[in-house]
Amino acid sequence: MVPGATIVTASVLRGLVALAGAAVLCLSGAAEARVLLTLDDFGAVGDGVANDTQAFVDAWTAACGSEEEAVVAVPAAKAYQIWPVQLSGPCKKKLKLLIAGTIVAPASPDEWAGRDPMKWLYVYGVDGLSVSGGGTIDGVGHEWWARSCKRKNTQAVHFEECRGVSVQGVTLQNGPQFHLSFTRCVDVKANFLRVVAPADSPNTDGIHLNDSSRVQIMDNLISTGDDCVSMVGNCSDVRVRDISCGPGHGISIGSLGKNRTTDRVENVRVDTCLLTNTTNGVRIKSWQGGTGSARDLRFEGIVMKNVSNPIIIDQYYCDQPTPCANQTEAVEVRKVEFVDVRGTSATAQAIRIACSDAVPCTELELRNVNLTVVGGGAATASCYRASGKAAGVVVPWSCLAKGDP
Repeated sequence: MVPGATIVTASVLRGLVALAGAAVLCLSGAAEARVLLTLDDFGAVGDGVANDTQAFVDAWTAACGSEEEAVVAVPAAKAYQIWPVQLSGPCKKKLKLLIAGTIVAPASPDEWAGRDPMKWLYVYGVDGLSVSGGGTIDGVGHEWWARSCKRKNTQAVHFEECRGVSVQGVTLQNGPQFHLSFTRCVDVKANFLRVVAPADSPNTDGIHLNDSSRVQIMDNLISTGDDCVSMVGNCSDVRVRDISCGPGHGISIGSLGKNRTTDRVENVRVDTCLLTNTTNGVRIKSWQGGTGSARDLRFEGIVMKNVSNPIIIDQYYCDQPTPCANQTEAVEVRKVEFVDVRGTSATAQAIRIACSDAVPCTELELRNVNLTVVGGGAATASCYRASGKAAGVVVPWSCLAKGDP
């Protein structure tokens, strides 16, 4: 439970449908009836200033408890200020959140006083939820960024313990930090999204996965101040395709193994992506001392334009002000392919593979890679404790060509 947040459960349904009265419209279809509820039906103002949280809560609760599939609509051409809220399941039927207008957060972080500062729109334990509608979710993160407090993983829209969730065709912008997160979710679709924040906005990851599986992330434009797509913990069966990324920090697996945790990321495919003006390209990063593995990973059909560090595997990742101590344990990196990766590097070193002495990287492959320095110069590659092979034409010359340990 989130301290101080508004908690919504199906158990408080009684009386709400009756309260809505004629505002609840049953739509008879060939298959089964559906219930349409708008925020305005429950008393929302929609001027972007008034606090419309209770109307949102009431509409959600009525929909979640409905005996028929329900649609909660956020009307177009209006803005609804919603304070931190927890939307909980299970719901009786599948539910759709149709966002045609705009949902906005309170502008000041001070409004989170007494609430969990890590969450704004938090959805827990809801199966079969669909979010669509072409509207906007605006995190109004400017004051968060200005304070440079670097709170850990403040998440604008966060799904946890959900199955069969779909977020498609909306804009997420100016998140306090992470824009869209999935934790311990299964069967996820995050497609046809526009995720935007200024390049200098801290920790504003686009789409973030934690302990989630069977995930599809496709046809998205992501331009933020951190990773366009990131995945940590235990993630598997992830497909990332047709992504325009940049500015930002690229597409990352990790960081893994922080605080000596065991993390496993496997069966991930990233293909047909354009990265422009990012500080990294495609990256695998892990802390010393962790355990687990990152394996069966394939990056294919990636185009880089003015990208710093286009290809990175880093088992010595250390994101803290003091140096990290050397440790013998490491997250294993194995069976990783980089195929048909081309473009320009903003740094002289286009490929950097730095693996552990104790747990070297194995079964790596570079195939048909062509990376040059912006302006036409020759790029370089470096490998440490990595083995694998190069195939086709690989530029810069592959440090894996000799299979060096």
